Amino acid sequence: MSSEHMQIGEVAARTELSLRTIRHYEDTGLVIPSARSQGGFRLYTESDVARLMVIRRMKPLGFTLDEMGALLDATDRLDSAEEPAPGEREELLERIRGFEQATQQRVADLRTQLARAEEFAATLAARLVRRTPTP
Repeated sequence: MSSEHMQIGEVAARTELSLRTIRHYEDTGLVIPSARSQGGFRLYTESDVARLMVIRRMKPLGFTLDEMGALLDATDRLDSAEEPAPGEREELLERIRGFEQATQQRVADLRTQLARAEEFAATLAARLVRRTPTP
């Protein structure tokens, strides 16, 4: 095995994703191992790990597998050795801009939810302080 390839266990440890989750992303076509060992083990590269990290960051923001695939397709095509046509390039950049805007909105929504949760936790803590009898 080449030093540039990693087996799924190392990838799982680096990405903090389970083996099952990585295999699921393979089944859905989001991440395909770059190679297989002679024994048939999945082998991944740094590029594959980076792709999994994109997916891992999108998941808690509520992006669907299809949306993840659309973003990864756009970045793959922009990063391809073959330069996209000027109109296609702008379309791909616009798609990425849309994801950036959606991400900013989802982050803002999560901040609002977090503030409400912290307010609720503080309300409960204050209630416990008022109800605690003094010895």
